[in-house]
Amino acid sequence: MTDDRRSRFRDAHTDLDTAEHIPDTPQTRSPAYRLAFADEDFLCRDALRPVRLQLELLKPELLLDEQGIDSTIVLFGGARIPAPENKDTARTKTLADLSHFYDEARKFARLMTRKSIASGNRDYVVTTGGGPGVMEAGNRGAEEEGGVSIGLNIVLPHEQAPNPYVTPELAFNFHYFAIRKMHFLMRARAICVFPGGFGTLDEMFEALTLIQTGRMQRVPFLLFGRAFWEKIVNWDALQDAGTISPEDLDLFRFVETGEEAAEIIENWDPAPARSDIPGR
Repeated sequence: MTDDRRSRFRDAHTDLDTAEHIPDTPQTRSPAYRLAFADEDFLCRDALRPVRLQLELLKPELLLDEQGIDSTIVLFGGARIPAPENKDTARTKTLADLSHFYDEARKFARLMTRKSIASGNRDYVVTTGGGPGVMEAGNRGAEEEGGVSIGLNIVLPHEQAPNPYVTPELAFNFHYFAIRKMHFLMRARAICVFPGGFGTLDEMFEALTLIQTGRMQRVPFLLFGRAFWEKIVNWDALQDAGTISPEDLDLFRFVETGEEAAEIIENWDPAPARSDIPGR
């Protein structure tokens, strides 16, 4: 819709401002009199869940479009993995040993952000969950390189704020995990998964499932730290049991360093998704 067509109707902001200065009467004090789009109690009703889902899909989509962002590099990984300088505070020795992946995520984000800057901050934009650990490392590397990065936070029972390296105009907050995961993948040019816990595993397997079933185009899918992933997931057992096909193990690759991941993304030549192969 053009600006000229929009101008024929009274602006919603104008009515919102007017509603704040209406006469105080029993009728105007009634919740029924509130403008529907400004009534938080109404919007939070169970019956309005479809509207809230739509709003969470629309708001980041519109703002990312306004910022001109076309493609992203998604970093998943554990919130509990410390920076190497803080590894003495890790709750387990394993977490302390995994701290080098903080540096790898940081270096990898810098490499991708160089490409992003060359594109005018339109492509290869680093995207994380906006929290601490590996997520912080990704946003931090992007900021250190002088670029922008996205943080897709979610409201959790304990208080949480985005890490300080997320570009403020690209810091989003979600109520629905499902919509948040959609935004991770809608612009993804590559998916990079670092060691992590339940949240990381959830994100990894959902994305793999979408690619496996042909619901999403293939992109570079890189798992950082072969030793970690082969210890916690018995990939061969899944294949031997027949619950996945041998070719499903080709949907991802193991990498150890940011440089290795950047090279794969640079030279990516995808095989067709199985759903695109004639006869399937």
